[in-house]
Order: sequence, then structure tokens, then C-alpha cells
Amino acid sequence: MYIKQVFKVENHWWLYLIGVIIIGIATVVGSIPHFIAISLVVAFSEGKDIGSMQDPFELMSLIDSNLNLFLMLLSFAIGLLALFFVTKFIHKQSFKSLTTSRKKIDWNRFWFSFILWGFVTIIFVSIEYLSSPNNFVFNFELVPFLILFFIAVIMIPLQTSFEEYLFRGYLMQGLGVLAKNRWLPLFLTSIAFGLLHIANPEIEKLGNILLIHYIGTGFLLGIMTLMDEGLELALGFHAANNLVASLLMTADWTAFQTNSILKDVSDPSMGNFEIIFPVFIVYPILLFVLSKKYNWTNWRDKLFGAVNND
Repeated sequence: MYIKQVFKVENHWWLYLIGVIIIGIATVVGSIPHFIAISLVVAFSEGKDIGSMQDPFELMSLIDSNLNLFLMLLSFAIGLLALFFVTKFIHKQSFKSLTTSRKKIDWNRFWFSFILWGFVTIIFVSIEYLSSPNNFVFNFELVPFLILFFIAVIMIPLQTSFEEYLFRGYLMQGLGVLAKNRWLPLFLTSIAFGLLHIANPEIEKLGNILLIHYIGTGFLLGIMTLMDEGLELALGFHAANNLVASLLMTADWTAFQTNSILKDVSDPSMGNFEIIFPVFIVYPILLFVLSKKYNWTNWRDKLFGAVNND
């Protein structure tokens, strides 16, 4: 039902092409303030060899981390507004049908997923800290943390919502109607979501094997959306994942460098087990828990079945 709703709106393939172009332009426009801020800092910096700083994340480190986070996330917020504009005025689609196939958006689902995965994230960070306390320093400063908290609570859900509405919403529905099946949009959006993170500094530090984590997370969120016939669970998971992590822990080599409670000062490394464990063990357990709570059935049809206009 979630994908089939798009048969009732303007769903020509060229409209999706126009929509993606508009959304892409909007995100670029939204990144201009960040570019200007970096350029101004570079122009007025003294005692720094800017010419030798080729890494864009190193350049970003010249800006206050809270301001940098806000400006980095601003492009996602602008992209989200553009996405809603495209769906409403180009596809004539309602916000509700972009979000869910239910009669109304089920925010209880969002909060259940948010709280559940937020709790799991806190446990994982706590285990990591307790097992190797020498790898961390206490990074907490009250005023910068409160500013971070305010920015993160507002801006990170906009960033994660943009990615969910784009990949598991707009593209999942559009590709589903065009392909007339569920498996192709699941695979394409999950792989595209993972590859979108290839420019993250974590990939450079930890290697391309980390893409398994990003692509695996894309599949998790896509399966959630198709099985539950809506975005609510995926929205909650993604918001909790990024928000809680950004408040609890940071490192000099991550995309989000924040005034978090802890800072990882160890040499960046991650074994195969640390990547495989969440994707192939924790994620299936999470799907099992959700399937029991929400009575998911008919997995084969919901993930691989045809999408017909009937």
C-alpha cells in the first residue's frame, strides 16, 4: 500500500527526474553559507598554512564546532523543504501519503523506534567506553554542550528526515511505481544511500569496508519501510542514531565533530567483526523485535512482490 499510493498522484518518470534536480540544486544552495563561512575564516586566518590544508574536513575544523554543525546541516534542511515543495506542487502528493499508508501518521511508531534505538546506542557507547577507557577523554563543557544540544535537537532530525523522505519515501515510491515491484527500489535506494556516505572522513580512515555498514543500514531502513508500510519507524531509528551519537561521542576523523560528552582519541581502526556484528546480528534482531510488536507477515510479498495499480 505504501508504494501503491503513488499511482493516485502525478507519477511520470520525468517528473521524478525534475524533482531530483530541484532537490539537488536546493541542497547545493543550502551549502553556500557553509562555504562562505569557511572562505571567510580562511581569508582572515593568520599563522596557518591554508595552502597545505587539502582536506575539506580539516578546513571545517577552523570554524567553531557548533557553528560548523549548524551550517553543515543547513543544506539538509533546505533540501527537505525542496522535497516537500516537489511532492506537493509537482506530484500533487500529500505529506501524509509520502510518510505512511495509514489513515494518519503514527507518531507512536516514531517514538518507539527512536527510544529503542537510542537506548541501544547508549549501551553500545557505554560498552565501548568501559572496555577501553584510555581511548577516550572527557570532553564535556556545559555551555558549548548546551548550544550543541539545542542545535542537534532541531537540526539533526531535519537532516535524518531529509535522507529518509528522499530515499525511503520519494525515491522508494517513485522507483516502485516505475519498476512495478518492491525489490528493485529496495536494492537501489539502499545501495545509493550507502554510497552517499563514501565521501565521509570515516571511509578514508577506516576503509571502504565501512560501506557495508552504511549499505546495510540502508537495507534495514528500507525493509522497515516496506514491511511497516510507512516511514515512521525509519524516521525514528535514523534520528536516534545520529542525535544520540553526536551528543555522546565525537572524534577528529568523523563527519560530525561536536562538543559531545566524550571524545575518541584513539587511532581510528575497526575490525571486520565490529562492522559485521551490527549489520548481520543486531539489525536482524531489531527487525525481529519490530516484526513481533507490529505483527509483520508475508515478508516475501512485501519485500519482493509486484506493485500494481488495482
